[in-house]
Amino acid sequence: MKDIVIIANFCRDFSENDNGRFMYLCKELSKEHNVEIITSDFIHGKGIHKEPLTIKWPFKITFLHEPGYKKNVSVQRFLSHFAWGKEVKKYLKTRKCPDVIYCAIPSLTAPLAAAKYCEKNNVKFIVDVQDLWPEAFKMVLNLPVASDLMFFPFQLRANAIYKRADAVVAVSQTYVDRVLSVNKKCNVGHAVFLGTKLETFDEGAQSEPLMRKPENEFWIGYCGSLSVSYDIPTVIRAMKILREKGHEALKLIVMGDGPHRGQFEELAKENDVDSIFFGKLAYADMCAQVKQCDIVVNPIKGKSAASIINKHGDYAASGLPVVNTQDSPEYRKLVDSYQMGFNCHNGDADDMAEKLERLIQDKSLRLQMGANARRCAEEKFDRKFTYQEILKVIVE
Repeated sequence: MKDIVIIANFCRDFSENDNGRFMYLCKELSKEHNVEIITSDFIHGKGIHKEPLTIKWPFKITFLHEPGYKKNVSVQRFLSHFAWGKEVKKYLKTRKCPDVIYCAIPSLTAPLAAAKYCEKNNVKFIVDVQDLWPEAFKMVLNLPVASDLMFFPFQLRANAIYKRADAVVAVSQTYVDRVLSVNKKCNVGHAVFLGTKLETFDEGAQSEPLMRKPENEFWIGYCGSLSVSYDIPTVIRAMKILREKGHEALKLIVMGDGPHRGQFEELAKENDVDSIFFGKLAYADMCAQVKQCDIVVNPIKGKSAASIINKHGDYAASGLPVVNTQDSPEYRKLVDSYQMGFNCHNGDADDMAEKLERLIQDKSLRLQMGANARRCAEEKFDRKFTYQEILKVIVE
């Protein structure tokens, strides 16, 4: 039996319905090992602090205090993460040395403290890269030269963490390659998509949706955040083009929330695009609702640091064809190799409208691409199989 510590800033709620990556790893590892997860008491997605847990799990959950923040891109957020990292550093000194620390990135302060702790105490250190910092923030601010100077200290901190890793896990090969570009200890890394447990998705998909699609309508679905990186305006413009071409029965189904929700809703009204914004849904409700759609869209703005993300697994699991604008070479290659939809030019509403129209007019193509998407989910996104690689890395 090994003593395993997982450090992850952004966890979900550890409820029975928690479908997060780290909850899954804790459950599986705790079957044979002593497991503790160290996480923040602040809920990133809701901007509030967690309530005390009422469920007893077979692993230890340690909540360390984080001040919190209101805006995703703000000085307050960086200060909040810095404070939490200090708490992690302090806490590690109070517990006995584990055999291994498995550490999620971002954020950066806590992982750097953990990396130095492992180096000093001869503890194996594994990174799990969920997103690239500061690359993601540089894309949002997008200030030539100024962004590079502003985030240079973050770049140094990220490199210092990556260099110390004894093993590398990431949610995409793109992120693995970023770590290996500075890490001389590892010859290879392990790209394991965030994915989902297909049994959980299918269970949710069989439940009653919040709204059933009328037979005379054609639904285009979007799941995820409604913030600056997500190009819902291009989807709306593409649907307006299609409506003007005579496709009157189209409806945009949006499942998710974020700071730009009101702006996107208003834009849909201004362009006379029929839409429903459900807000953030429970996972099971999202699964049931997305299955009511005919096509799903993945509109992510250009220069985004995002690679393979949560919605890719859910989209594939839904068995629906995807129309994608994301520039990530890794995801575009996946869409093409599985023939599970179409890639579009980023921000090009005419190109998106053309690809959507091909799927709207050809039911057999929709069904074939949807079947290919489901095959992709089974081969690349089902945690029951893909996460065995992570478990093996941690244990061995």
